[in-house]
Amino acid sequence: MPSIRPYETTDGRRYRARYWDPAHHQREKRGFRTKKDAEEFLAGVTVRTARGEYVDPAAGRATIGELGVAWLANRPHLKPSTWHSLEVAWRVHVLPVWGDRRVVEIRYSEVQAWVGSLSARKSATTVKRAHGILAGILDSAMRDHRIASNPARGVMLPRKVPKPRAYLTVEQVELLVSHVGDHSTLVYLLSYTGLRWGEATAIRVRSIDTSRRRIRIDENAVRVGTAMAIGTPKTHETRSVPVPRFLLERIVLASRDKTPEDLLFGFAGIHILRPHTWHGWFARAVDECRATDPTFPKVTLHDLRHTAASLAISAGANVKAVQRMLGHASAAMTLDTYADLFDDDLDAVSERLDDVRARRIAPH
Repeated sequence: MPSIRPYETTDGRRYRARYWDPAHHQREKRGFRTKKDAEEFLAGVTVRTARGEYVDPAAGRATIGELGVAWLANRPHLKPSTWHSLEVAWRVHVLPVWGDRRVVEIRYSEVQAWVGSLSARKSATTVKRAHGILAGILDSAMRDHRIASNPARGVMLPRKVPKPRAYLTVEQVELLVSHVGDHSTLVYLLSYTGLRWGEATAIRVRSIDTSRRRIRIDENAVRVGTAMAIGTPKTHETRSVPVPRFLLERIVLASRDKTPEDLLFGFAGIHILRPHTWHGWFARAVDECRATDPTFPKVTLHDLRHTAASLAISAGANVKAVQRMLGHASAAMTLDTYADLFDDDLDAVSERLDDVRARRIAPH
């Protein structure tokens, strides 16, 4: 049974409360000025224990550094590239600031100040990733009854401002292809199928179905540090993408003299590396195009994925077909991502409404 006992100090009489926690360990809290204060504390312990909300004072002394290692280790389900990004953010932004702090000592205002300071130096993506790690560790601490609430939740985070997308026209794709040399078939593939770089460079000859003009996408190659990690596509689902006839001819030519297990792009089983964003072969080709055509946008490799969506929609493809081609999780995601490309559909709606009204109220 819980008990309350007085004891004497140099500042006068104080009270200690003793009780048993849910794990049947005896606990003691000292320093109450009145017996009533001690009784109220014990009443609170009883209520929290009954609700399953009891917080172990000793467990709250664990540090973020101690709990963070276990939190990262317990994420084997993440793709290697995602796990690597988290590990870097943990090591660079979270551990140096919070590693020695006990979870029970962390306050909301401190987390908010940290987020504000980080936001002044880093991108919104970096800030949100670092905050997500700290908040995730504290979520685990709360579920383990180390703390009563998570001081990192409810913090105001920076807003991610989407960058304007660049879409190439058919003519601009042709101009780009004329400047990429031996990579022309790869650039055509990215521009007309919307494959991600890792998906395109992981295609094996056996995945090409010439009779149906399809390519099966079942692997993704991502460089993590100095190693190449091979896994499933981003949504973990295999999909089949259509290939235009002109491109299929190039693909068949590129796969000549290769075995079914050889990579379509690359050398046997060696994946080609993504070109450097600023001075790789793709960036040089874009600069040459811009020197030739002042209207040519400053595109990245990922913009070729957007280009493929634009070309498909302009060709009359419905949103479900575009979703399947791009490998989006849902048609809603495709609509949200490329809402600006469906403006013509809105124009068509207004025209049809005019036609409906005109037919209904036309004089007989």
